[in-house]
Amino acid sequence: MALRVELQKRIERKQAEIREHEELIRQAQAYIQGLQDTLKLIPKEDEFGQVSTAFRHGSNVAKARDVLSAAGHPMHISEILKAMGQPPDKKHRLALAGSIASYARKDQVFKKTAPNTFGLLDFDETIDEGIKLTQADSVIYGTLLTGIGGNKAK
Repeated sequence: MALRVELQKRIERKQAEIREHEELIRQAQAYIQGLQDTLKLIPKEDEFGQVSTAFRHGSNVAKARDVLSAAGHPMHISEILKAMGQPPDKKHRLALAGSIASYARKDQVFKKTAPNTFGLLDFDETIDEGIKLTQADSVIYGTLLTGIGGNKAK
């Protein structure tokens, strides 16, 4: 009889140990779930530390990016909507401009170049270089242009 009681105590101790381990496992799983939820809130970064921005295929923002990329220069929001085949009414202008502007404020994908005019961040280098060349040309060739064409427009 003593053997039976001893075996029963060992079984109960082992079951209690299993319950303790199961509780630790539940706590660890809850901790992992919390970390995964937090990770979803943080933007993904590519290998160079830049935030990657992937748009949903067919979304208006993705279409606007494609339109701007094809155009190769900044465009007014109405022109973007026309190129996308959408009406340039107030509702559509506000919706798309708000979405694009949110990316522009974060310096992601889009750049605001003038009121309601947007370009891609890729355009910055070519636009800035073009402006520098234009400014340099006007300094270097300014007197030549005024001498040939007469007086500059004031």
